[in-house]
Amino acid sequence: MRFFIGDKEERLARRLQSGENAALKDFYTLYADYLAGVCARYIADDEDLKDVFQDAMVNIISHIRDFQYRGAGSLQAWATKTAVNQSLRFLRKKHHTEFTPLDRDVADEVEEDEDPSISDLPPEVLHQMIRELPAGYRSVFNLYVFENKSHQEIAQLLGIKTGTSCSQFSRAKNLLAKKIKAYYQSKQPPR
Repeated sequence: MRFFIGDKEERLARRLQSGENAALKDFYTLYADYLAGVCARYIADDEDLKDVFQDAMVNIISHIRDFQYRGAGSLQAWATKTAVNQSLRFLRKKHHTEFTPLDRDVADEVEEDEDPSISDLPPEVLHQMIRELPAGYRSVFNLYVFENKSHQEIAQLLGIKTGTSCSQFSRAKNLLAKKIKAYYQSKQPPR
């Protein structure tokens, strides 16, 4: 996937801010798949995903005048942040971000071994595994891994305790490790 960088990105931002229709098409062509993928990290249901993605795009275009170019990649980063925030708003509104109570030991069954390698794991398989995580696990995992948020920041964003964020992340990681190991075992030839 090729994104505009440097001068081209800044020009695209200015064209969008001036309301140029061709710029909207260029932006959509360049960023739609990427931004839909960002939303898909948080939203598991495909119908909800379409709605959230559409709302994110409308929000991006509606607020493009607020965007300030800060160097190469800043338009993509700003649009990504908008898509993440739209996804989180949806989850809070729909109460989909359900956090597994601490007394439930779903993912604690996995031993704290080394994390399995994902070098041979197809990206679409890993993406699907993440989408299958319980909503609370998925939200915390994505914010921590992809958005580089601290557990304190995640707690503030999601209205949870910092310890809940830590435990949800740990459980998400353990559950993913279990899924990855099962995937690799299913790919091994029978003996």
